[in-house]
Parts: sequence; C-alpha cells; structure tokens
Amino acid sequence: MSLAPWRTIAKPHEDVLKGTFQQAEFAADITQVVNGKAPGAYQDAAQFFARTFITEGMRLLLMSIARRLAGLGGDPVIQLQTAFGGGKTHTMLAVYHLASRQVAASELAGIPPLLDDAGITALPQARIAVLDGINLSAAQGKTHDGITARTLWGKMAWQLAGGEGYQLVAADDVAGTAPAKDTLIALLQKAAPCVVLIDELQKFFAELQDGKTLAAGTFEANLKFVQALTEAFKAVPNAVLLASLPESDTEAGGDFGQKALTALEKHFARVESVWKPVATEEAFEIVRRRLFADSGDKEAITKVCRAFYAFYREYSNDFPPDAQSAEYLERMRRAYPVHPEIFDRLYEDWTTLDKFQRTRGILQYMAIIIHRLWNDNNQDALIMPGSLPLVDSNVRDKSIHYLPTGWQAVLEKEVDGARSTPQELDGQDTRFGSVQAAQRVMRTIFLGSAPEVAAQNIRGIQRERILLGSVQPDENPGIFSDVLGRLRDRLHYLYADNDRYWLDTRPNLRREMENRRSSISTDTVINTIRQQLESVLGGSNRCFEGRHVFTPAADISDEYGRGLRLVVLPPSEAYTRQNQAACKEAEQILHHHGNQPRQKRNRLLFLAADGEMTARLYEECKTYLAWQQIVSELDHKKLNLDTYQADQARSNKEGECGVCIQTNPAQHLSLVIKSVTRECGENRINLGGCCHYYRRAQSDAGN
Repeated sequence: MSLAPWRTIAKPHEDVLKGTFQQAEFAADITQVVNGKAPGAYQDAAQFFARTFITEGMRLLLMSIARRLAGLGGDPVIQLQTAFGGGKTHTMLAVYHLASRQVAASELAGIPPLLDDAGITALPQARIAVLDGINLSAAQGKTHDGITARTLWGKMAWQLAGGEGYQLVAADDVAGTAPAKDTLIALLQKAAPCVVLIDELQKFFAELQDGKTLAAGTFEANLKFVQALTEAFKAVPNAVLLASLPESDTEAGGDFGQKALTALEKHFARVESVWKPVATEEAFEIVRRRLFADSGDKEAITKVCRAFYAFYREYSNDFPPDAQSAEYLERMRRAYPVHPEIFDRLYEDWTTLDKFQRTRGILQYMAIIIHRLWNDNNQDALIMPGSLPLVDSNVRDKSIHYLPTGWQAVLEKEVDGARSTPQELDGQDTRFGSVQAAQRVMRTIFLGSAPEVAAQNIRGIQRERILLGSVQPDENPGIFSDVLGRLRDRLHYLYADNDRYWLDTRPNLRREMENRRSSISTDTVINTIRQQLESVLGGSNRCFEGRHVFTPAADISDEYGRGLRLVVLPPSEAYTRQNQAACKEAEQILHHHGNQPRQKRNRLLFLAADGEMTARLYEECKTYLAWQQIVSELDHKKLNLDTYQADQARSNKEGECGVCIQTNPAQHLSLVIKSVTRECGENRINLGGCCHYYRRAQSDAGN
C-alpha cells in the first residue's frame, strides 16, 4: 500500500514555505505589541488568535481573566511559570488582546465559546499596563507627555490612568519610595476594569543590586512595592495582575538575578494562583497551527495514521508497545504531519538542554526542517526523526546550536552528508540504499542522543524506538535492524549498551582498537592462534598420543605409541579446492621425518584450516589482541577511561577472537576431525581432501 506523502495533504504557511520567516518572530515581545511595532501575527488580534491554539491551561486562564474584568469573581493575582519558551509571553499576549478589545471578541477565533462557558455576555474593555523587565531601565526614567516616570509604580500608574493616575504616586516616584497599599488601591479603582501584565521582572530587579540607589529606587523599595501591589489587587474586584516568572535558574540572570527571583516568588506566592499554560500533548496543535496553514483532509490523515498503526501492530516485536495502542493512533492524528516521536524526543530530551526553549525552540527548529523538506520534495508519509535533513547547513547549525562543541564533525562523518559513513553504507548495499536505512537510523539516533549525559538517567535510545523513528509502512524493519548492527561495527562516535544506542562527541574505543590492531604483526597473530589451539586440544583428552600445532616435520615424533598423533597445519598451509597446499604439506610430513623417511605414517591425523576463513581469522585475532592490550593498560592504570568505556573494553575483549577459538574452533579453523566413537574398526576421516585410514583397538576407541 502506497501512502500519500505528507506534502500532498498538509500545506505549511507561506513564510515557512518560502523560508522568509524570522527566527525572532517566534519570540513574542509584548513591549513591541504595546508600541504597535510587532509582526502582524502578534500585533493583529484576529491574526494572533487565528494562529493560536487555545490550550486547556490558556482557556481556563482567559476565563478567569474575563470573569475578573466583568466583576464575576476570578483570581486577582496570577503567576505564569513554565520553562523558557514554554508559552508565558504568548499567553500574556492572549490576555492583552482579549482585555484591550481592539478587535471585537466575536472576531477572535476560539474566544466566543470561552466567554459563553464563563457566563459572560458583554466583556468590558480594560485599561492595561505592561511592565516588561527586559525593556525597562532602572537607571533611567521614561517620559510621557511631559511626565517622567522613574519607578515601576510611576510607569504603571501613567499607563493605567495617564497624568491623573501618575499624580497619585508622583511623590513616591520622585523619592523612589514604595507607595502605600491604600494608594495603589485608589489607583486600581480609578483605572478599573484594568489589567497589569508583568513579564521577566527578575531582569529589572537584577539591576537593583545591594548598595545601589538608582532612579527606580532600591531593591528593598521595589520588593515592598510588589508586596503592596499584590495585596491591592485583592481589594479591587475588577482588576487583575498577571505576572510571568521563569522556572529555571538559567533564566534568572546570574547570582543576583536568582536572588531577585527567589524574593519575587516569595511575595507572589502569598496571594497568586499558578498557571502552566502549555502541556506537552498540546504542543502538537500549537506547532501545527503555527507552521501549517492547512493540516489536510481528516479522512486522508486518518488513512495514513491507520496504516502506521496497523504496521506497528503487524511487526509488534520491532516497535514499542505504546506505539501499538489506540491512544498512539490518536496522538498520530493530532500531531500529523509530524510523527509523535519527534515531539517526544524534543520535549523529553532536548528540553533538558539549557539553550533549548521548549515550544518556542521546537517551532524554530521545525520551521527550518519543514522548509528544507518541502524544497527537497520529501516523499515521506510523515515527518519522522529519520526524515531530518541534517545535511542542510541551516538545519545542522540549528541542531548543534543547542549542544556542546564537537558535534559538527560527528554529524558530518557519522550521521548525514556526502562524506558520511551512513551515506556510503547506503550506497554499497541496495537493501539499505533503497530506503536510506543507514541515514534514517543515524538521524533518529542523533535526535535521541543530543542531551548531555548528566540529563539522562539511562543513556541512549532503544532499538525499538530507533525503528519507530525510521521505518515506514511497506518497509522491512529487519533491514533497519541489520544496518544498525553494521553501523555499530563501523562508527567511531556511536555507542551501544545492550539494546540502547547513542552518539557522543568523544570517540568510542573502536578507533583506539583499530589503531592498535594495525600495528600487530603476522608472527604475533600466528603465535596467538597456536596458543589458543594448544589450549583447545590439550587437557585430559587421551585420544591422541601427541598434539603438534604448527610443528615442523622433524619435530613430530616417529616412535611407536598407543594412539594417534594430531598434526595441525599452520594457516599458511590452508585448504581450498583450488589450492592443495594443505595436502602437499600433509604428504611432506607423512613421508619425511626431517632428513629421514617417516616409518609410522598411519599414526598421524592431519587438521587443516579452511582457506576461505583464514583472512577473517587473522583479522579477528588482531582485534582480540588489540582489545587485550587496552584492557591490560586499563588494569595497570596506564589508560584513563570512564566506567562505561572500561566495561566496553573488557566486554569486547571477551567477545572477540580468543573466545571464539576457545569455544568453537570449527568456526574459524574448520576442524574436520569427527567425534571419537566407541565403535571398533576402521574410520575414514576427511582432512579437507587428504584422506587417512587408521585402525584403533577397542581399548583406545573408548577414550
């Protein structure tokens, strides 16, 4: 079944299609809106709500604001608190447009049913004051119509009630002293219905360091003002204060900024209700609404999503159990044309990065991705982690912008690009290349690897989630599993632990191992193989009178004895149908004991290496010796490795050639000797083309 590509169903907004969007446009600035200088999508109330998905948190908040302005209850003081980029400023803009009533409520998408639910038939127009901590100066006042407001209270009063409002706090504004609670109540009553919006106030407070006396007053005076203001709003039934405070220390702005934030939180906590406007699941619709003008026909969307759902259930062993649930089917519908796995990785993993701005960061990132995929005529049924065009410089730069240094080389060499190993691997094997299996797998692993190690309790992304992010219906998951194993063996920055995979900027030990392997001589390899074979063939086994591993003919005894002598030929004398070197060497030993003719010929049994396997044997042995060197240096504290790398080295040493030879010598040497039976008589043993007849007594056969 061929599924319609996402690009034939959904259509992005023009600015996304053309790449004309501005990155700063995603960072809403409430001051610019108040001054009439914001982009149309934020400035125009109708456009703003047309592109805004009203989340459940936002809906309840707007209903509370509306009730408060209408004198029907609602919270007097509200604090918005989410991580950076989590929708605080966007929510404040929604309140601004709703309260200012520059556009009739009936023309604002999603607002009429919200007002109905709140029991409001007529929403009054409110006066609004905006205190934007980023755009306010503590050192300089702001002049309006000949009035210079120096403090927060002066600037707020002028915005709410002009010159008359300012006169209520004029003396305190000039002196830099906090106005009394009663004064603020009088101001709010004069301005009501009114809204005060406070955004990033900790940035303003960070300027008011201890010991400084600025135009805006002291740190203590401003804290006193905040306390009095929050109390005053409780006394005015149609006035509301909405404040946004950051959730992370990073946003606080240094040590003093953190001190300011802690103090503000303490004062707001006494009276406010805390709202978190955006839940993770709601981000699906937020992104879709902002980036896509039309997500497409519902029937067409359902057809695609059901195909993925059926595919996940058909190959249930290859995909996570949660992807096979009816709930996941609904998630795919809501997220279309973006696969939910992208949102899961960005929200669960990338938001742990200090620089990543949650919903705002995802909007920025996805806008660039969609633009490039559209121009590349991408034919995927959904935009998946495996679809990410990391070969594009803009996408790649945006990806590594949030990450520590060192990721540029990792992406170019081992993820995506003309010189990358995944692209090379896809080009070498048509099974992989037909579906770009190697590139899709590595893009998916990258998306799940980006957060720092400290941010993840369990490092890496599971194989089943790699397949979830890479494979589409009508593709064979086995191909992607196969390429994952191939990549694990070749890449230097790919780590694997059990069923989890991740990339890191530090090379894994494979490069170190390969450097050491290249310096190991053939003589060392042969000596190691000899030692391993002697160990395998030795012990208490009494079937053989002697065991001669790579032994010159002169050193192979020609004496009478009770049993056979086993002669193992060196790998250089391997057997192939085209090369009879093994047979010639066996005949030479059969007929000669040094310079003398051999007498006891029927006492010798020969084993020869499989000529088709010797090259692999040499390489496996070199690998084993290289890991052995690394582990030895680790044990003697000559090599500094972290815990994972140390475990990896020991595991690789145990799993390589040494153990293979010990436990299954036939794998590499094709040991054709057959089991010694308890039967008497004559046995014919195939020695790779050399045949030898021997007779043994009953007493020997039992051993």
